[in-house]
Amino acid sequence: MLAIYRKEMRSYFINPIGYVYLGVFLVFSALLCCYTTLVRGSYSTGSYFTYLIFSFMILIPILTMRLFAEERKLKTEQLLLTAPVSIPGMVLGKYLAALTIYVGGILLSCVNLIPLYIIGAAERGGSSYSMTHIGPITGEIAGSLIAVILLGAALIAIGTFISALTENQLSAAIITIGVIAAMVLLNVFNLLKDSDGQPLIRVYAIRSIISWVSVMSRFSNFTNGIFDYAALLYYLSLSFVFLFLTVRVYEKRRWG
Repeated sequence: MLAIYRKEMRSYFINPIGYVYLGVFLVFSALLCCYTTLVRGSYSTGSYFTYLIFSFMILIPILTMRLFAEERKLKTEQLLLTAPVSIPGMVLGKYLAALTIYVGGILLSCVNLIPLYIIGAAERGGSSYSMTHIGPITGEIAGSLIAVILLGAALIAIGTFISALTENQLSAAIITIGVIAAMVLLNVFNLLKDSDGQPLIRVYAIRSIISWVSVMSRFSNFTNGIFDYAALLYYLSLSFVFLFLTVRVYEKRRWG
C-alpha cells in the first residue's frame, strides 16, 4: 500500500494536476474568506465553509478522475492487478494519496483565518475596527474544519469508485461532478417554500429521504460548533461503502 501511495503522491506533482488543484483551491478559498468575513464585517466563518463546499464539485473530480482511469488508458492496470499488493491496499493507497492532497489544501487554507484573529485582538485592545463579534469563534472553526475534511473524504471515495468504472478521465470527471453536485444541492429542495411560507415538498417521507441523501443536511451542526456523531458516522460510512465497491470492482476484474 505504501508503494502505491508514494507513487500516486509523486504523480500528482510530476504532472500539473497537484499544482493546479492546490493553486485554484487556495486562491478561491482566500477570495471567499475575504468576501464572507472581512468585506461583510463579520467574524462568523459558517458561510465561508459552506460556500467552500461548492468548490468541491469541480475540484475533487480533478483529484480523483485519474486515479484508476489513467491506469486503464495507459494499459498499466494489469501491472497493478499482478503486483504483490492486495486490492484493498491498492485502493487505499490511491485513495489516501488523493485525501492527503485534499487535507493539505484545507490545512494550508487556514492561513486565511489568521487576519480574523489579528483584527479581533486589535479590536479588543481598543481598535476602532467594527465587526459583529470581538474575534472569531474557535469552536466553530474547528468543527467546520473537521466537517469539511470528513465530507471531502466521502466525496473522494465516490470519485475513486467512479474513476474505477471508466478509462476516460474526462468521463470520470463529468460523472463525478454530476454525482457530487446532486448530493450537495439536493437539500435545496427541502428549503424551498411556497407563497404561504410552507415547505414546497410536504410529504415527510420524501423530505426525510432527501435529507438522508444530501451531504449538506449534516454539515450545519459543525459550523455552529456542535460535534455531530451521527454525521461523523454517515460520512465515514459513505467513504467505506464506496471504497468497498471499488475493491469489489477490481476483485471482479482480477478473477474475472
